[in-house]
Amino acid sequence: MKKIIVIGSSGGNLFHLGGSDPETLLKEIMIQSEANGFHITGIQFIAAEESLDRATDTTVAVLYGIKSERRQLGKIFSGSLKKANEKAALLDRSLAQKIRSGEVDGLVVMSADPEKVNKEVVDAAVEKNIPIVGTGGSSMSFVESRGANVISASGTTGTTNRTRAIAFISALCRYWKINDRSSVYSKEDNGSQKVTVNLPGIMVSGLPGFIALSIVLATGKFPVFSELNTAFDVIIKALPIIISVLAAKQITDLGEVTLVAGILAGAFSASSGIIGGLVGGILAGLCVRYLLKQCIQWQFPMTATNILTGSFGGLIPGIFLYYFSGTFFLQIGRFITSVIQAFVSFNPLVMGFLAGVMIWFALLKGGYHAVILPLILLEMEKTGSSFLGAIDMIGLVSVAAGINLAHWIYPLKKTKKSVTKRGLGMNIMFGTFVESVYPLLSNKVILFGALFSAGTGSALTSLFHVHGTAYVPLFIAPFLSTSVFGFTLAMLTAMGLSFLITLTVEINSIQKTNKN
Repeated sequence: MKKIIVIGSSGGNLFHLGGSDPETLLKEIMIQSEANGFHITGIQFIAAEESLDRATDTTVAVLYGIKSERRQLGKIFSGSLKKANEKAALLDRSLAQKIRSGEVDGLVVMSADPEKVNKEVVDAAVEKNIPIVGTGGSSMSFVESRGANVISASGTTGTTNRTRAIAFISALCRYWKINDRSSVYSKEDNGSQKVTVNLPGIMVSGLPGFIALSIVLATGKFPVFSELNTAFDVIIKALPIIISVLAAKQITDLGEVTLVAGILAGAFSASSGIIGGLVGGILAGLCVRYLLKQCIQWQFPMTATNILTGSFGGLIPGIFLYYFSGTFFLQIGRFITSVIQAFVSFNPLVMGFLAGVMIWFALLKGGYHAVILPLILLEMEKTGSSFLGAIDMIGLVSVAAGINLAHWIYPLKKTKKSVTKRGLGMNIMFGTFVESVYPLLSNKVILFGALFSAGTGSALTSLFHVHGTAYVPLFIAPFLSTSVFGFTLAMLTAMGLSFLITLTVEINSIQKTNKN
């Protein structure tokens, strides 16, 4: 097991590029070290409250180190920068002794002060000729001028906490001829190189963009806000970019580098719809992952590595989609929405009823987020509203609200009343938390009532050709639909039926209990 020491400060330029969050910065290095079997045996890091380019002796600062009793990252001192430097100098001598006694194999340097606060450690590293990696143009120049064994050095511009950590540990792996297992996936991944695509997670994260689209569409119907109709196309073009960024971030989370790549890929995929944006984002994430590793192997400076990774990571998949396959993905999206429309048009009443029943089965069996939600968003991308979105609000949320209302008024067990009240509030105010009625669905009559109510309300939704959106307050949903009257009628019907059926069941159950 290789042992390394981390020294430095939150720096001047570094402060604006991750140094202002010292714990995340240091933990990223610890995670990448652990992934490769390295042990951080010492830390001496001064984190100031502002950039050291402007700091004074009285600036508040924190000295981070390894807590001896727990061997974990912790705050050793907090106070003025002057006092923190004095405490750091004491720690500097202690860490230098470790290096001289042969207990340290490598050194990580970030915006250090090799002339004062970090002088002893740097001198010891030079004496023992241990490999040094680091960032900070001026500090690394001083370190190299002392004859240190610097194997990787770069400025901080354009870097992130994660890319710096990966660059540091990858350079040490290369120097020691160790297989590099640094992770470009996520902070919790601890070195895994697997690639996973969680489609429901991407779609749920992108939902606010689709809701914004629906709000703009509905508001633009009022003459006083008619100018907003021009903003509809703007949001339509933004949706693939949103999905692209979320997909890229899920594949490879490198902070700003991934965001830039995802935006570039999404911008080129804007004419391909959200499926094109999804594909572009996935490819961007993969490109970023590969390019970062490749640039590090080629020993490019970290600043250049980040710039090349972020730009080409987005350009390569973006241009490919723009010129070669964008139309294909757009047609896939249109085909899916046309299938939904054909399904409804076949027999509005019957198909609407089936849709209401099936959406409950999808929710209860765990298929809602994997199937229904992506379909809702695909529909919304085209027109700003969705048939399945209206079914969601009427067949699920309205029905749940009716059940919760009945149970709140006449509960089987008074101890559940507060839970039901909260569920009802969530249904009405936020258009969500349908799961609040799950315990009541163990009663087969209430379950049948929920399905019947959802089917009836959804049949009316289909009959009136209502399209709407999900995840909005129940009392606002009709005004975000294509038919305020049709939506309201279907919503009240579904809620009323579920309320009456549940209330009847609970009254009968209590009467039977009293008789016994």
